Amino acid sequence: MLKAFAELSTPLVADACVRLGVGVRVAPAGVGAVVAGARVAGRVLPVRHYGSVDVFLEAYGAARDGDVLVVDNGGRTDEACIGDLAVLEARAAGVAGIVVWGLHRDTPELREIGLPVFSYGALPLGPVRLDDREPAALLTAKFGPHPVSAEDVVFADPDGVLFVPGDRVAEVLETAGGIARTERAQAARIASGDTLRRQTSFEEYLERRAADPAYSFRRHLRRIGGAIEE
Repeated sequence: MLKAFAELSTPLVADACVRLGVGVRVAPAGVGAVVAGARVAGRVLPVRHYGSVDVFLEAYGAARDGDVLVVDNGGRTDEACIGDLAVLEARAAGVAGIVVWGLHRDTPELREIGLPVFSYGALPLGPVRLDDREPAALLTAKFGPHPVSAEDVVFADPDGVLFVPGDRVAEVLETAGGIARTERAQAARIASGDTLRRQTSFEEYLERRAADPAYSFRRHLRRIGGAIEE
């Protein structure tokens, strides 16, 4: 999955989802990589955190190589739920990365380990609570308002994190690749002096919109084969 994502980005994947009518589940703004520039893609390994690392260890027992641990800690900012030992164990279990709806700690150690970890940031304090565990703790998780499960694939890079249904990933990535090729060609033409306005027949768009206010720029781009908004 990461290999297929290597030449793409989360904006391209998001645009492909919009074009295909796939519901876009984007993590709330602010989630970032501990190691700058990190990126990861893989099947979701969901887990809900209740104050103890044992739920992570149990999740690792069911991990497939390349899975990405998606941790639901309710977006809490009063504790860090992932640290160096949990990340080292994730790597030993074949997990490709960790995405946390919450905070991490042990930042220097995580950078040395190098496994992609995404969170809202760092906090030195670990959990001091122990809540009752729900039956679906290892079956589903939430990230912001979005429910996720092992039926989903997560993509994360410097622009953020999003989730795509596993049964739509192949077509989403194929469409994202097409959008990428179109945008790169447009960028090369701009660099050579062919403005984006000329490439997108912008004057023609303005004329059509004047005659038909419902004629959107997105519709225009689809008609001429351009790619900017999606």
